[in-house]
Amino acid sequence: MSDRPFALKLLLIDPDPIFRLGLRVALETIPHLQILADVPTDTEALQVLAEIAASELKQVNLIVLELGNGSSTDSQQLGLQFCRQLKALYSHIPILLLSSVSTQEMLLAAQNTGVNGYCPKGISISELVPIIEELVNGGYYWLGTTGIVNSSTSHLPFAKLRNHIRLSGINHINHTLTAVTAQLKIPGLPLLDKAILAGHRRELLAARWLVNHLLAAPEERQLTQTSPPLPLSIPYPNLIAQPESQQIQTSVPPLMSPKALQSTLFASCINKLQFPLPNLTDIPLEIDILREDKKRELLYIILQQVSQQLNELSKSQVKIQQLPDLRNQILNNLWQSAIKDFYIQLSQINVGDVNIEIANFLLNNAVGVETEILNKIPLIEELFSYLLWRTDLYIDNMSYSAGSEPANSQGSMILENLLIQIANGVLQPVLNFLADVETIKQNLYDRHFISTREIERFRNNLSWKYRLNNYVNEPQAIFESRYELFIFGPRGIAKISIYSPRNQELAKLSGVPLMVTLLLEFRDAIAPRLQSLLSFLGTGIFFILTQIIGRGLGLIGRGILQGIGSVALTEKTQKRQKEQTK
Repeated sequence: MSDRPFALKLLLIDPDPIFRLGLRVALETIPHLQILADVPTDTEALQVLAEIAASELKQVNLIVLELGNGSSTDSQQLGLQFCRQLKALYSHIPILLLSSVSTQEMLLAAQNTGVNGYCPKGISISELVPIIEELVNGGYYWLGTTGIVNSSTSHLPFAKLRNHIRLSGINHINHTLTAVTAQLKIPGLPLLDKAILAGHRRELLAARWLVNHLLAAPEERQLTQTSPPLPLSIPYPNLIAQPESQQIQTSVPPLMSPKALQSTLFASCINKLQFPLPNLTDIPLEIDILREDKKRELLYIILQQVSQQLNELSKSQVKIQQLPDLRNQILNNLWQSAIKDFYIQLSQINVGDVNIEIANFLLNNAVGVETEILNKIPLIEELFSYLLWRTDLYIDNMSYSAGSEPANSQGSMILENLLIQIANGVLQPVLNFLADVETIKQNLYDRHFISTREIERFRNNLSWKYRLNNYVNEPQAIFESRYELFIFGPRGIAKISIYSPRNQELAKLSGVPLMVTLLLEFRDAIAPRLQSLLSFLGTGIFFILTQIIGRGLGLIGRGILQGIGSVALTEKTQKRQKEQTK
């Protein structure tokens, strides 16, 4: 992201990558807010602050953090210690506690450490932005504690109970709304299902607005009503979106900024990543070996890296004509950054008697990742051009106007495939060199892939996949001018096929892949004639069997039956005559 001279610069600290990414995407659409960094741990936050303090060109106006992990008491106590440390080192930087913590004692303890404000996770972006401005300007905001500065209702009876009921109801509505919104974005949804889901979504939006306003304190309602409409409301489980009248429409205006366009696609991915993530295709994927929580964590990390890569490209003022030359560099940057972030908790492992740094080892032993995975990810230039310069998308033999709902749907599919393929690249060197290391198995693998036998079977399936892709599937896809994309569906990872011209790749085929295309062409040429010949022969054989042989057999059978009947009749007559003579 390019520096904004007059923007308020924030540092986000939260262990939940889903919430952190959703909050960043939402806040970065506000013109006068800039996210300098978002980190999961206290240690990384102190490192970022130290780097910023050493730079004369940057400063932090506000630290937004969660108190520990928001659940365990021990973690919250450590969070309080961290707040004291921040106030001791950087007393001039205000702190906003954006947390799921709701106990009165813990909030008062946070206030006593010098924290400048508190808001619960679940507050709307339209409410959050004025609070951020208030704290940066030297004010305080404590919602739901006895030390409230900006709320006069804290001493009223049942105020805390009312606020708890409001947040609980809104969180439940948001959870359902997220699922419904994600289903509406599924490609190829039947018209009737889409109409039903759209009606359900409108009902949820209305219910959320009513709960938020009827159970809110008077000054909270006033704050919401006087706050200016924001350009984007991101559908995210822990962030309350605005009423439908303030939301962006499904058909995005053509003049929408690139940043808002990026936020729309990222929000779609975040929604879909709430779904289960089993592989529903007949093609094995490297990430199939991961537990579902680790699979989701890896995909979130890559999505965040895509966001940062777009910011860096925008900041460096790259021209659209340079994208083809930068394609491989962009993919390598995403892959390398994802490896470093994903394996950070396993930083060092013991392999035999050797202690290795896993990230560096994997980066230095990534044989085949670039040729087998990264270089084959399709439509990267089209996706980044769309997100940075709002160019129209030409996909599946159709042109989609930038910012339109169909264009966003196509862009989301390309982005989802990018995330899945980069994730495969992150796992590929592990499966090649460290697949059976016990530390890795215990921390990452699904329980079905714990045994050495299952791991080897999984690796063999992947090897066959690469051979089949190189010699059969990929040449066939090139010859048929199509790409296969992996996308997030409501039941798991699915596969779709889209049309895209691949004439240049077809001209470069040689050896076995070229032979496959020639065989396909020969099959297409001979198949109609062969079918006609077989049809003719089949008709002739059918005629001979039924009309000639069948009738002949029928006549013979009839004669036999008649002969048997005549003999039986004769014997019966003779027997009757003998009885009469007696």
